[in-house]
Amino acid sequence: MLTPLAEGVAIALDAIRANKLRSLLTILGVVIGVTTVMAVASLVQGIRGQIFNAIEVAGPTTFYIVRYFSQSPLNPDRLPYEVRIRPVLQHADAAAVSRMPEIRYAGIWMQVFQKIEFQGVRTQQVVIFGADDHYMDIQGGTLLRGRMFSRAELTGEPVLVLEETAADRIFGRLDPLGRQVRVGGSSFRVIGIYQRPANIFEPPGQETGGIVPFEAAKQRFRYDETNSLFIAVKPRAGVTVEQAMDAVTVALRRTRNLHPGMPNTFDLITQDQILDVIGKFTSYFFLAMVSLSSVALLVGGIGVMAIMMVSVSDRTREIGLRRALGATRREVLWQFLVEAATLTMVGGALGILFGLGAGALLKAGLGLESAVPLWSVALACGVSIAIGLVFGLIPANRASRMDPVEALRHE
Repeated sequence: MLTPLAEGVAIALDAIRANKLRSLLTILGVVIGVTTVMAVASLVQGIRGQIFNAIEVAGPTTFYIVRYFSQSPLNPDRLPYEVRIRPVLQHADAAAVSRMPEIRYAGIWMQVFQKIEFQGVRTQQVVIFGADDHYMDIQGGTLLRGRMFSRAELTGEPVLVLEETAADRIFGRLDPLGRQVRVGGSSFRVIGIYQRPANIFEPPGQETGGIVPFEAAKQRFRYDETNSLFIAVKPRAGVTVEQAMDAVTVALRRTRNLHPGMPNTFDLITQDQILDVIGKFTSYFFLAMVSLSSVALLVGGIGVMAIMMVSVSDRTREIGLRRALGATRREVLWQFLVEAATLTMVGGALGILFGLGAGALLKAGLGLESAVPLWSVALACGVSIAIGLVFGLIPANRASRMDPVEALRHE
């Protein structure tokens, strides 16, 4: 079997050298498809890595209380009945939770999207957190200059701890500390500059721009009471997430006067649930991109079939001569299948090289700790060979069925 295989590969390589342009155009679809699969695999793995790193920054025990947990944002103007009957999260809820002996910290936060502007220079829509002075203890980050909020400022003073990237964008070389900026139409004084964790996962268009006191955000921004408000909870050392969640459930049910048998009027979100949602999102994204790249692979397969049909026609006399000298139909079929598989394998090899390059560009351009996973390389090789075998079957079968006498008469 090895001799016919080596012979078929050698013949295929000779055909590629003899018809360089035709062969290049034939395998181009395979190259594009394989490159896309590997680039997407690298991107998805990089995003997943960022998410796990973000979880490590916030701490695997941190969890959140929300009014209603939904995998997609709810329309605040058309809330389902089961959401409308639930109370909006309040300071009293966070206070009740923080009094539990199992809980180290509980605070109500807000997340809104606003633009930050200074003297006509503005950012894109960025995330503004309404929180307290424990924000970086929970989310991570480093205070580079200035300070966090004082106790007096937490009552609603319009002060802002600006994220370093946003500060560089709107201030340039100017010192931001003490200057007034506009956030969503309201004036805020910059009191600090902080650097967010480099590994926190932020989808495009959702960069964190800064932190303001929760009461200041509540007074000055329009917000969605269902999607924007949440309570961040951190258990004490030695307390498991399950124990802390049980304590939170007891505290909130007591505060909201829920009798035994009545359902909870709140939801708890753990880091595992967040990972599950993001995992589903990245899986759907990967499947969508693979589906798109499969179109290129399909085009490449059709091209392989076309060039093999042409090759069969051009080599009719050769096929007749081989059959006359004793070659069996199976041997002729095997030869052309190997040729088709070799063509697509060359395309797969080029696609792998381009895919490795695409992975390196993604790592440099997006700041992702992405590397092309080995399974995608194996998948690319397997798919490229499979395409050659599947799409080469028809021309190979045609060649094997030729009548030797008629083939020898072919001009």
